[in-house]
Parts: sequence; C-alpha cells; structure tokens
Amino acid sequence: MMRALNPIFRSNKCVRISQFRFFNNSEELGSESADSKWRGMAFAKVIKLTHTLKGIGCFDGRLINIIDKVTVTEDRIVHEMRDFMSLAKALIDPRVANMSSNSCSLTLSYLSKVCDILDVSAQQRKSVRLAVCSQVTQHHIMRATLQQVLMNLKSDMGDSKYRSGTREFQMGEQVLSSCIDFLEDSMEVSDPKWSSWMRSAPVKKFEESSPPRKWSELLEMFEDLTKCLVHEERLASHVSKVHVMKEGLFQIKTLLVEKDISYKQLQRQDCIVQRRLSKCLGLPSRCLFMLLLYYLFGSVRDIHVEFCGGIQRRERIESRFVLCVGKVLTCADEEMVLSVVKELNKGLGLFRLVWDSAGMKGELELEGHLWCVGTEERSFTYRGNAYFVHEIRP
Repeated sequence: MMRALNPIFRSNKCVRISQFRFFNNSEELGSESADSKWRGMAFAKVIKLTHTLKGIGCFDGRLINIIDKVTVTEDRIVHEMRDFMSLAKALIDPRVANMSSNSCSLTLSYLSKVCDILDVSAQQRKSVRLAVCSQVTQHHIMRATLQQVLMNLKSDMGDSKYRSGTREFQMGEQVLSSCIDFLEDSMEVSDPKWSSWMRSAPVKKFEESSPPRKWSELLEMFEDLTKCLVHEERLASHVSKVHVMKEGLFQIKTLLVEKDISYKQLQRQDCIVQRRLSKCLGLPSRCLFMLLLYYLFGSVRDIHVEFCGGIQRRERIESRFVLCVGKVLTCADEEMVLSVVKELNKGLGLFRLVWDSAGMKGELELEGHLWCVGTEERSFTYRGNAYFVHEIRP
C-alpha cells in the first residue's frame, strides 16, 4: 500500500523539516549534545570540501569539472569527493523531499530496477518490455549504440591521464581500432534514411569479393577488448559498457554483415536483428537499457542519483502519486545546476516512460531536488518537471 505524504511545500517555497536523528559508524550517538557536536564538525568539514571541490560533479561514474569539462582523476580529489558526499548526505533530511530516511544512492542501469521503484506488476512489466523492445532493438540503434560506446572509450584512452603504457593497454588500443573499423565498414550496409527508390541496385563485380563477415567477429573483438582493459580502473565505466553490449552481440552473432545486397534483403536482415534482440533481451538486461538510453537521449552515459524515493501517494488524493530524485552539489553555479538538472531529468524521463508504458493508473508527479551549502532555496520548472534547491545546514 502506498504511504500518504504530508504536504511540505507551501507557496512554492521549501519548508525544512528538522526533527531527525543521525548515526555515526552505524551506532546511534548517545545524546543530543553529542549529535549536535558531531553535526557541527561535519558541517565545517563539508564547507571546507565545498571550496576544494567547487565545480566538480559526478557524471557517468566519473568526476568531471563542469567549468572546463575535464575529467578529474587525482586520487586525492576522488577521496575528498567520497568524504564530501558521505558527510553531506548525513546532514540532509531526505523527508524534505518526501523521501524516507533509507533513501540511498542509485544508478539506473536496467528497466526492472525502474519497475521496482514504481511498483509495476508482473503483468504490466510485459507491456513495458513490449513497448520498449519494439522501439530500441532496431538494427541501426544497435549499431549506433555500439559505436558510441567505442568512441567514448577511444576518447579517454587517447587522453594522457588514462595512458598506462602497459602491453595490455597497447593491445587494447589495437583491438579498439579494429572494432571501430568493423562498425564503420558495416555502416555502408544499411541506412534507414534511404528509401528503396534511392538505393542503387547491386553492381555485378568481375572480381571475386571478400567473404561476408559476421557479427561474431565483433563479439570476439569485444571479448579481447575487455580482457585487455580489465585492470584499467580509470576506464572501468567504459569497459563495463563494452561488456554489457556483448549480450546483444551474442544474440546476432550468426548474422552476416553483407554488402551490395538489395533493399528487400536489407530490410529482411534488419527485421531478423530486431526479432532476435526483442526475443532475448528482457527487463533485467543492461544491454536493453543501454539501447534505450541511446534511443531516448542519443547517449550511453549512466544516470546516477544520491537520493531516490519510492512511488508514494499524495495525501487525500487517491489518484495522484509523486516520485522524487535528488543530488548533492559542490556549488550552486548556474552551469552546475543546469548540468545536474539535465541528468536528473533523464532519470525522471525514464520513470515517466515506464509509468506510461505500463498503463499505470493515476497521475504521476515527478520532482528533482538539489542540495548545496550556502545556496538560496528556490524552486523552478524544467521541461515539465518541478525542481527544488535546498540549503545544506548543520
């Protein structure tokens, strides 16, 4: 049963709830004075770290400086960010955002996780899977997703901060180059923007053409690529995506990547790819989720939130529900706020998609919440969703 909520926003302003307790090292503090002293020390540390980490945020499992768009890899900064997030979240009362006290960090990585949060039934999940698979398992979506995963990896492997100089790293670069060449070569096979009357007929060749290739070749290269880079911790987010996409490649590995075929043959090949992927990729599939991310946003970046409340019913309104997600910011500069809001909005868009695809009854309200030290509390709307900015206090 859904839990009723007390309204906490009045006149479009945030009302802070301050009655709560915190724990330190999983043990309850012995007294209110000790609790107050700990909170004061934690807040002082958070303020100090805010100045050190200003402009740095966590996106796609990496720390990125929003100002110059540079990925931050220094171990000191990584550890300081972990301390900052841990202390900041301990100072935040999640009930300010209609969330229970056990709200925790979450990376949206597969559809069944989204369905769990929305309380989608087993029968309704079938509708979600049917709706999603029909859209995202198309041949060109699969190919484009694979290509972006590889290009993102190539970009960071070419960065001097990521180069390890090991033999495995160098082999990985060679395998990566072969993977990209394979996909670029396969792109000549089909283009969904071409109509049948725009495609020239196959030309008969006097020379014997090379034997057709199979997707199994790319699958083998993906296997080699993950083995070469498995110990490269700074590339872990990219390598995990390469590993995820192997699931889809396995399903189409026996299919040929043919050239100079007719439009009808091409359409038949695309239908086979779609049918195989739709049949084998279920809601728990991270590959399916990756295809969905590319289909919706043209990106394969992970979506991470520090807080995520379950679906809850608004008090006294049976047909209205609310879902909140939130992130902690190191600064409230306009560019940082906009970057975080864009990421949260992708997450909220996924919840909206699943809610509508499942045919859930009732109206779903989506809210994003941002916390930062020394910021002015305010609210605004971005692409139809409500966002609230809260100040972190001792």
